[in-house]
Amino acid sequence: MQETSMPIDHIPVPRTPALWHFAALNGLESCVRGALISVMPLVVHDAMGSTVGSSKAYFIVGLISMVWGLMVPWATRLVPRRWMYTGGCSLYFVGMALAFVGTPLSVTLSLMANAMATATTFVCFNAYVLDYVEREQLGRSQSLQMFFSAAPWAIGPMLGVWLHSLWPPAPFLMAGGFAVALLAMFWVLRMGNGKAITRARGPAINPFAYLGRFFAQPRLIAGWAFAVIRSTGWWVYVVYLPYFCIEQGLGKNVGGTALSISNAILFLAPVLLKFARRSSVRLSVRRAFAVCGTLFVLASLVAPWPWLTVLALMAASTMLVTLDVIGGLPFLMSVKPSERTEMSAIYSSFRDVSSVVTPGMAWAVLAVAPTAAIFTVSGALMGAAYLIAGKLHPRLGTPRPSRGGR
Repeated sequence: MQETSMPIDHIPVPRTPALWHFAALNGLESCVRGALISVMPLVVHDAMGSTVGSSKAYFIVGLISMVWGLMVPWATRLVPRRWMYTGGCSLYFVGMALAFVGTPLSVTLSLMANAMATATTFVCFNAYVLDYVEREQLGRSQSLQMFFSAAPWAIGPMLGVWLHSLWPPAPFLMAGGFAVALLAMFWVLRMGNGKAITRARGPAINPFAYLGRFFAQPRLIAGWAFAVIRSTGWWVYVVYLPYFCIEQGLGKNVGGTALSISNAILFLAPVLLKFARRSSVRLSVRRAFAVCGTLFVLASLVAPWPWLTVLALMAASTMLVTLDVIGGLPFLMSVKPSERTEMSAIYSSFRDVSSVVTPGMAWAVLAVAPTAAIFTVSGALMGAAYLIAGKLHPRLGTPRPSRGGR
């Protein structure tokens, strides 16, 4: 007689995760990060006492996080990818606990733990996407992920700042609950270690050995540069717009509210992707960087009227959202299957590079100019991205005609 009960370990699950599974994972991580993204700059500013001190803390953490991000693929040779992802989620808990203490050292360590958590989960997540999602579906997967993360990014920043004003630990406890949900869903999906993971019988490779392959492929370099500059724009918007508002007497809540309003545009991610594919990725990327850079410079010029600066940067953020949807496609469409994990680490380093470039740039600018000048430098970087995007293939991202078609 056969057993009617089935052990939990043998409950059937999808062998290949669906696109919405990845979108749901991305959405839960967005809940974690969205709840803290506008709170952490305020906590850092309170602990360090000034915008310059905050820039120094972000700069140091960015350097450490950048090295860690490049080490993650090497670590996956020794530790299964599922456990690396689990470790990344656990680092979020460490970061939240350290933020409670509120001293300059604990807040710096909290930033470091959160940055390492984001780098770890991002590398592993992108490796899973490249394992299970067909190349032709990458664009749809990207827009679906953006759509699922729209609500967390639209609600989280404003809600986090509001909860922090009521009771400082509240946003961290909320983010901790989302981190638990993220880890639980990851294990329910049972993606294991991905398709391409095999145990190396020889010594683990040098984690920097694949940089040569990256620098030999101009399209990968361009795609990575777009991500760095786009991320730098978000850094300025998320960190230095609130600092500008505090300095101008607009209060601590303006930055979080502006970010929530801007992120609501993520609901239009599928529409933005269709529009981009209709007019080619190259044209869409160039147009977004041109408009965004112009608005960043304008925000600096109208700094004597701080509310106009806020409005100009909010308008610029619509182009940053557009770049979130389409800016990664030149890179993702060029990755070879044999280099998935390594190139995922290269791509994810844009976060850490921008986390070094932005506070370092701000630190230098603040030595000779006011905070508003940071907006001008960011606009210049986007102008450089506009020029780089002109080198992309004109038909990149457009549907290819069949062999039998015209």
